[in-house]
Amino acid sequence: MAYAKTVRLDLPYEEAVPRVKEVFKQHGFGALTEIDVRATLQEKLGAEMEPYLIIGACNPNLARRALDTEREIGLLLPCNVVVRAADGGGVIVDALDPSIMASVPGNADLAPIAEEASRLVGEALNELAGVAASQR
Repeated sequence: MAYAKTVRLDLPYEEAVPRVKEVFKQHGFGALTEIDVRATLQEKLGAEMEPYLIIGACNPNLARRALDTEREIGLLLPCNVVVRAADGGGVIVDALDPSIMASVPGNADLAPIAEEASRLVGEALNELAGVAASQR
């Protein structure tokens, strides 16, 4: 089962991160958390890797509807968005496919919420891809 929606952007990592946050915000998702995986692995293990940021994105309205439907769904929230440096330049943006939210617990009442979230995530990724294409 595919669990990610992905776009590649021809932007430097330092420019892509704020752009990803802004576009997701325009589509109703705030950044609740950020995990700098590169810095964490360097600090804890002395390991090197490419720039890699996990953004815990949340659409409050959709989260509330999902939580009202099934309280345990909080285990699958927020919707993670990863911004990572790509080999050869640019970045890759991966977003968790929100349909996973409905498929894991098998609760059909979550399907319309997941479909709406999936549409909004897709719109954000399409906008990001369009912006990156127009800057070439």
